[in-house]
Amino acid sequence: MAARPAVVFGGPSPEHDISVLTGLQAARLLAEAGADPLVLYWSKTGNWYRVAADGEAGDYAAGIPPKARELRFEARPQAGWFLKRRRLEVDTVLVCCHGGPGEDGTLQGALDLAGIRYSGPDAAASNLLMDKLTFGALMAASGFPCLPRVPVGAGGPPEFPPPYIVKPRFGGSSIGIEVVSDYDTAVALLRSSPHLDRGAVIEPYLEGGRDLNVAVRTYPQLELSAIEAPVSEQFYDYREKYLSGGGIEGSARELPARLPSEVEERLRSMARRVTELTGIRSMARIDFLGRDGELWINEVNTIPGSLSLYLWVDPPISRQQLVLDLVAELEASVPRRFSAAGADGTALRGAAAISKKLA
Repeated sequence: MAARPAVVFGGPSPEHDISVLTGLQAARLLAEAGADPLVLYWSKTGNWYRVAADGEAGDYAAGIPPKARELRFEARPQAGWFLKRRRLEVDTVLVCCHGGPGEDGTLQGALDLAGIRYSGPDAAASNLLMDKLTFGALMAASGFPCLPRVPVGAGGPPEFPPPYIVKPRFGGSSIGIEVVSDYDTAVALLRSSPHLDRGAVIEPYLEGGRDLNVAVRTYPQLELSAIEAPVSEQFYDYREKYLSGGGIEGSARELPARLPSEVEERLRSMARRVTELTGIRSMARIDFLGRDGELWINEVNTIPGSLSLYLWVDPPISRQQLVLDLVAELEASVPRRFSAAGADGTALRGAAAISKKLA
């Protein structure tokens, strides 16, 4: 391993707590492999701290963990994180942030400006894959089977009948999702739910359908995990995913999912095409809906819970190896470079006075 990697987790997001769990797992796996990671905690208020690699979840339950050292972050070339005046030597970051600015391209753009390499899609792809409305439109335009999805509060009730499932337009796959029986309830949710403050989408609730999820990794080559079929009462929500059965790894699921071979191959083919089309990078989870042999693409989780390490049972790959491969992919990559080529001052020298432009 050529450089000391950093693990970043937390952030001002409703999924903050789950991000802490993912980050602590990744840091522990790297430490046990001898990588000696720098572990960087992003607090709920947006402040940065350097923390221990052997932390436990309970250390973060009340806020900032013991012995944390406050940092500052600067988004400029040769910058990044500073401990007082000393710059931390960070050039590769394993991003373990779920939801909010850690997953939607905001953090990714800041890391680009600092010249730091990071896991997951770049800023543009991160934003695309977090935006359920735009992602759904891209999938439909590209010929993928997907359920109709429209914004709530724009143009009145949708053309498809209830019941509906309402989701945050920008958000993860679990929080703020509700099944409603009429459009007025969907509009009321849009006005009242803190998880829908940036808009909501509505789509048909697929009665009798089930979730089918597959993880993808892009290094050392494009590879897909076993397919899982979570067991849920209505849909796979935050409570069932993270708060029952000891967390996401212990929640009820069929793994590998028992599917007809033709359905499985069709799902895997779609997953590969989605990966190539959207710029998925590192480790992601692609979520489908299935019913009676039909499949619909649902969404992509670019930074899935526990990094989807638990899905790699077929082919069997150890969690430690998966995390080491994520870091190896970073070390083989190059940071984004910006260029001012063509901005040679000609337009400025020949410009009229600003007062004339404003006249």
